[in-house]
Amino acid sequence: MLISLQREASLKDFLSQSFENSSNIFLTWGITSIVFVTLLSVLISQYIPFIPNYIQDRSFFGFELNKFGFTFLSVSVFYLLKSVLTYFYFYAVRNQKKWQKFYFIATRFYFLIAILLFVGCIQIYYFPQNRLETFQTYSFLFVLIFIFKNFFYLFHNSKILPKNWYYKFLYICTLQIIPLLVLWKFLFD
Repeated sequence: MLISLQREASLKDFLSQSFENSSNIFLTWGITSIVFVTLLSVLISQYIPFIPNYIQDRSFFGFELNKFGFTFLSVSVFYLLKSVLTYFYFYAVRNQKKWQKFYFIATRFYFLIAILLFVGCIQIYYFPQNRLETFQTYSFLFVLIFIFKNFFYLFHNSKILPKNWYYKFLYICTLQIIPLLVLWKFLFD
């Protein structure tokens, strides 16, 4: 992606690139999202306790979902719906000009998180430790990253969220916190 879509940019150049000088923003966002969802699914599928019976009983062309498939499908639908709802949110609050800047900035953030997820996947598969301790550590790190992401969006120099505080509050509650709690309940309950 950095070679073909970003004109052979280094990691530093990619992360420090300005919105006006960037190219292929949407394709970069799509590729980063796919990599992020795949790595997140690989990481948390190890901790999924079971696949719900109503999903396990279904088969698609003779294939059944395993824990990774179930997690990948759930996380993919989650982030796809969240992206669509965020798009509608920006248009509903009449802030559609900032939508492209929003996913430009989100791409850089999720790119860095994908690198951390890659390290986490290597740790789980090649340096196994106590599963409960690892799960607690990763859960704590995910909460910290989630909190940091919301502050990052709120206080970014580009002012990607609307100016009014109640729109910011609406975004954080309805498009950040509640969907994540629903995904958590779906995967781990």
